[in-house]
Amino acid sequence: MDYTLLKLFLGVVFTLLLYSVLYRENKAYRFAEHVFLGLAAGYTLVVVWRDILYVQWWQKMMGTVADGAAPAMPGYWVYAILLPIGLMGYTIFSKKNNWMSRIPIGIILGLWSGQQIQVWWNTYGPQILNSMRPVIPTTWESITRPITYTRGEGGIKVNLAPERVAEIQSNLYFTQALSNFIFVLTVVAAFSYFLFSFDLRGKFLNKFNTFGRWMLMIGFGAIFGSTVMARFALVIDRMSFIWQEFFGRLLTR
Repeated sequence: MDYTLLKLFLGVVFTLLLYSVLYRENKAYRFAEHVFLGLAAGYTLVVVWRDILYVQWWQKMMGTVADGAAPAMPGYWVYAILLPIGLMGYTIFSKKNNWMSRIPIGIILGLWSGQQIQVWWNTYGPQILNSMRPVIPTTWESITRPITYTRGEGGIKVNLAPERVAEIQSNLYFTQALSNFIFVLTVVAAFSYFLFSFDLRGKFLNKFNTFGRWMLMIGFGAIFGSTVMARFALVIDRMSFIWQEFFGRLLTR
């Protein structure tokens, strides 16, 4: 039996069962959904032990032996304290002792909250700093930023002298300043839409607020469009799997 072809056939069947929900809710879709959820749950258990618990907890608690590629690492038995704390989470299934499940939840939430401060800044800090862009050109040598290379013989790219490249990169040209101005204007206008603490009076502020609303709608539309295209990419990938991998292998037998 060609087990590869069998696996491809099952992949095609479950793909069609999952997409049958586009017609309406049905038992075939529910069956495929539960099979995938069961497989995902089993796969997650293996991954949690192999990639997280075994590496981050078991090896640090028991230590490792030098294998030639990595040095030996001593064990730290203090990690054993994490086992009873983790097991307390399962007391939620006991009516008498379910209060103990709040202990690991509180510890996790406390550690997670502290980490999120750093995670938040690492994620949004660069975006905040990047929103502060210069809008005044530093040179009028050229409207656009010059390229940092020339075309040699045969179309080969030849980089300019390092001093010239550094000079070009240190200057802000008109088109760059105009792009930065539009960016900063959009950011300020979008923030102005969320000024709810006082009434906006005057035509300029109202128009500026409306402009910010339009910029937000354009941004949301672009996000929605990219989401739709991502869904199409998934459909194209599955159709490619059915027609090329399955039928291609079937017809070449």
